[in-house]
Amino acid sequence: MVVSSGLRLDSPQAARLSVQVAAIAPDSTALRCLDWDRDRFDIEFELRNGTTYNSFLLKGEKIALIDTAHAKFSDLYFHELRQQVDLEQIDYLIVNHTEPDHSGLIADLLAVAPQITVVASKVAMQFLQNQIHRPLAAQIVKSGDRLDLGRGHELEFISAPNLHWPDTILTYDHGTQVLYTCDVLGLHYCDDTLYDEQPTRLEADFQLYYDCLMAPNARSVLAALRRIEPLPIAQVATGHGPLLRHHLADWRDRYRTWSEAQAQTTPFVALFYAGDYGHSDRLVQAIGQGILKTGLAVELVDFLETDIPTVRELATSAAGLVVGMPPQDRPELAPLLSTLLTAAHPGQTIGLFETGGGQDEPIFPLRNRCQELGLTLGFEPIAIKAEPTAATDKLCEEAGTDLGQRIQAQAATGPRQRPDSALATGLDQALGRLSTGLYVLTAQRGEVSGAMLASWVMQTGTQPPGLAIAVAKDRAIESLLGWGDTFVLNVLEEGQSQRLIKHFLKRFPPGADRFAGVATCPAPNGSPVLAAALAYLECTVTHRLEAHDHWIVCATAGAGRVAKPHGLTAVHYRNSGSHY
Repeated sequence: MVVSSGLRLDSPQAARLSVQVAAIAPDSTALRCLDWDRDRFDIEFELRNGTTYNSFLLKGEKIALIDTAHAKFSDLYFHELRQQVDLEQIDYLIVNHTEPDHSGLIADLLAVAPQITVVASKVAMQFLQNQIHRPLAAQIVKSGDRLDLGRGHELEFISAPNLHWPDTILTYDHGTQVLYTCDVLGLHYCDDTLYDEQPTRLEADFQLYYDCLMAPNARSVLAALRRIEPLPIAQVATGHGPLLRHHLADWRDRYRTWSEAQAQTTPFVALFYAGDYGHSDRLVQAIGQGILKTGLAVELVDFLETDIPTVRELATSAAGLVVGMPPQDRPELAPLLSTLLTAAHPGQTIGLFETGGGQDEPIFPLRNRCQELGLTLGFEPIAIKAEPTAATDKLCEEAGTDLGQRIQAQAATGPRQRPDSALATGLDQALGRLSTGLYVLTAQRGEVSGAMLASWVMQTGTQPPGLAIAVAKDRAIESLLGWGDTFVLNVLEEGQSQRLIKHFLKRFPPGADRFAGVATCPAPNGSPVLAAALAYLECTVTHRLEAHDHWIVCATAGAGRVAKPHGLTAVHYRNSGSHY
């Protein structure tokens, strides 16, 4: 029997927030944080019916909490959690996914219950260390690993990378046949109904959620569906929206149908790595994120969990390949690597990276072998000799973007085709008459920096001062422009900016210093100010909007300075609206 209770915070100053507590299976309780009025989810898409953040408490001989919730629910969540359990008695926190809407209360939980062992994927654990900045007891898990809580609660973990973050795992309780999926199969829909009794009310939001978060990773969706296929699943406990029980088969079929259609039409890159070895999983995820920015799909293939037919099929059909060097002391992996090279075909784009495991297959002889086979290098081999840093992650992401751009360029059969000549003489030329200023956007996050020449910039408000910048999705700096990130917008001066324009227009290799040879000084927010700029603005990103092949980055300006009060802004005139 399902029993619910709730505590609601309603005031003129606060959005409506409440927590619903419900038993969903023996010794299994859902704590659903209901965010009734949220109208936008991060940077991805507009919400029509609010959302929920679902957390779950399992009580065996050991006690486990699966995910937490958004930080805005701190008081409400901990009030209800303490009604269910003494926090000092919780043994495990299972982190299916580290995005802040699910992990926002982890630091607070560990502060009051430091005895908890955090259970997560290797990539998730790396993310958590950067989020909470405190020692923690960690247990890293991968596909097939199990955790027995006692009293029938035996948990099995299923790897599901890129759904929709690289760190995602699913958790299956063999005792109750409940699959805890975090973002997978979820939807942004907020009401007091615990389950999916009325599917017609949910269909539109279910598809919107899939289209925005899962469709770009359709091949990864199919891989996850294959992994859970053998499991008898009574219900799916999602991280957002109602839990799925009454129409579970239909929801899964929709994911499969949509993903198969998407996978057939989107070229993909197969990324091969040894997930249990060195820093392979961290590096392959960063490379994959860079590839995704170019509009290609990715399929991650763990050498330790695949077979020869799968390697052959993927290597044959992929538009590009990325290979993390497997360990030399695992002879059973040699046939897989040999099959990959045999199935690859001339003209295919390939990238190679070391994993830093100490026993990597030699990377440069393999590079030479690939070139002999007629494969095109998507980026120079990445040789890792030390512990990866944020700069390493950025290098790998940029390498992935370079590889994806090369594949897209090879796929192009010539100049961009237009539907008719009227577009070239009419609309295209008219769009080109939209004149703009010229700017250099600079950003710094820790040891990672970035810069780009920008021309699509406009002011959006006065109180507070706001502006918006269009940033192509495959630009390297894009990953430094998330919510809360800071940057500097440098205004270029008419007649004095050609050297800077030429410098920032050139193509930089992955990991290159964008500011080499350019005089800069740090702004108070840490981002570089160009010494030759006419003026600059210090900005903070407030949100982003998707506009097909660009992000519209919206920001507020907190400070600024004009170096030459009578100087004029450099103006950019175009003949064509189809390119900058």
